[in-house]
Amino acid sequence: MARIPVAQRRRDFIEAAVEVIAAHGIDGATTRRIAEQAKANVAMLHYCYDSKEDLFADVYTFVAGKYREVIEGSDPHTTLPDAAREILRGVMECYLDSPSFTAATFELVNWARRQHGDRGIAVYDQAFETVRKALQEASAGDPVTPEVIDEATYVLATLADGFGVNWLTYGDASVAQAQMEVNCSVLDSWLATRLAAAPAKA
Repeated sequence: MARIPVAQRRRDFIEAAVEVIAAHGIDGATTRRIAEQAKANVAMLHYCYDSKEDLFADVYTFVAGKYREVIEGSDPHTTLPDAAREILRGVMECYLDSPSFTAATFELVNWARRQHGDRGIAVYDQAFETVRKALQEASAGDPVTPEVIDEATYVLATLADGFGVNWLTYGDASVAQAQMEVNCSVLDSWLATRLAAAPAKA
């Protein structure tokens, strides 16, 4: 049997950790459960990672990277409302596609805020900054102030996270699909009102 490279094993353990955290929470995410989910033994997990903290650090990187992929995948050559709607829809679809990713993300952020403070904030900060940059690029030719970009970023994140909580709570895909359309309409309406009232950028 061909030997599996360490890099691939690490990826397997990261993906397994996401599933275990989603199912059992942080406290229930033991190395044994993670190894079993990855179809490996505990010794191999400890060969790849010195500690569970090191593994969780890679899980954080994975989570942040997933958000970045979705956000940076939006079309930069568009308008601010179109870019915001595309990002919101992309994040909601990411949540809908993987309830485990959604649950694990919220678990990790809450756990990190309790245990490490800044690390939990860092995941949010990175996602916010990526959204902010994408919206700035989309509005480069328009008279949009930094304050409007910041507010749009906040509204977008709030709608996405609210969707994620509802999806985790009720787990009804057909209802979630309808809620995605409602959220996009709310974002469109808020942006139209806010942009009409916003002063021109100097």
